[in-house]
Amino acid sequence: MQKKKYVQVGTGGRAQFFYSAIATMFNETSELTAFCDINQTRMDYANRLLTDKYGYHAVRTYKIDQFDEMIEKEKPDAVIVTSVDRTHHTYIIRAMELGCDVITEKPMTVDERKCQDILDAVKRTGRNVRVTFNYRYAPHHTKAREIIASGAIGDVHSVHFEWLLNTRHGADYFRRWHRDKRNSGGLLVHKSTHHFDLVNFWIGSEPETVFAFGDLMFYGRENAEKRGITQFYERSTGNPIAAEDHFALHLDQNPNLKAMYLDAEHEDGYRRDQSVFGDGINIEDTMGVMVRYKNNAILTYSLNAYMPWEGYRIAFNGSKGRLEMTIVEQSYVNSGGDKSKEGALKNKTIVVYPMFGAPYEPEVEEGKGGHGGGDPVLLNDIFGTPVDDPFRRRANHIDGAKSILTGIAANKAIRTGLPVRVADLVKFD
Repeated sequence: MQKKKYVQVGTGGRAQFFYSAIATMFNETSELTAFCDINQTRMDYANRLLTDKYGYHAVRTYKIDQFDEMIEKEKPDAVIVTSVDRTHHTYIIRAMELGCDVITEKPMTVDERKCQDILDAVKRTGRNVRVTFNYRYAPHHTKAREIIASGAIGDVHSVHFEWLLNTRHGADYFRRWHRDKRNSGGLLVHKSTHHFDLVNFWIGSEPETVFAFGDLMFYGRENAEKRGITQFYERSTGNPIAAEDHFALHLDQNPNLKAMYLDAEHEDGYRRDQSVFGDGINIEDTMGVMVRYKNNAILTYSLNAYMPWEGYRIAFNGSKGRLEMTIVEQSYVNSGGDKSKEGALKNKTIVVYPMFGAPYEPEVEEGKGGHGGGDPVLLNDIFGTPVDDPFRRRANHIDGAKSILTGIAANKAIRTGLPVRVADLVKFD
């Protein structure tokens, strides 16, 4: 069996999820041959993890301006894109133009113009783009799709979806590059792309009209001042003021974060431990969204990034009943520990309420691993031996676009105070 060859662009926090899988579980079917990044120190650290932690060989490294050269020399089957969100489209498009398929971390990109460029490039090149929506593969999420598809609650008319990010995980987005909306599209794109994709996946439809409100109401210096905070700092590491701050991240106290970020600062100036109560944050931490779908279903959605627990509550209201789910997840700091614990399931409650019958809890397989048990299943689907999937969990560029367009439309609605038609943002045909 001939191995599929991969190269990976971007060696930050999310990258290890992919290269560790190739190096260990899927080294008989897949081969990683190169890294590409703006930061040589970070690539060198990724290579040390490959050799010392995962027992793999070191791979060749290329700087960002050598991307084309890397593709020419390595001749990969596919490029794995795990760079900063605002650069995804650059590498997705160029990889396809150079004859490669693409596997990209979510979100596929951050705004409608970049999304249109990707859609056009797929048509132009005929290459494939895979978006890694691991939440689709979590057993309880797959079960929700199965229940709805079975007709147990009839036609879904409305969905109420509340997602909570806690003060460990939620705060982390306000320390790093995500705090600038130009980089991430804000949480309604970077994080909510998961959630909006799940709704599309669950109800078998796509967004038509979006309206939203959102603001920065907890994080940021101005909000801290309103609560009476008087001591501020720029970054946490080595700062005595940060020693007593529950929201501080000390890079020198975590070997992985130190090697990946603190030791690499001299090359690109990126600081991973910025104060969540500093200036320069322009993303929202409190958001409410309403969506009308093409099948006339209505979604009411909220996301808050400073809650006491991590997880979500969702209810599907249908013509024959109601499905409720409450999911509590393991909180985490990206790259700060065991990857299998990122979004791991702590407990779940799933109840079906038939309109004229007794409520019942459906049996659900217990998933193991990150993102509710979805991570291992997704990785096998990408790098291993995929099996027939009646739930069609594999996501392409169209799925990637339809998920981010809800968040992109919500961002526009927040800016303008007006509802946004998704059809006015991009053209699929």
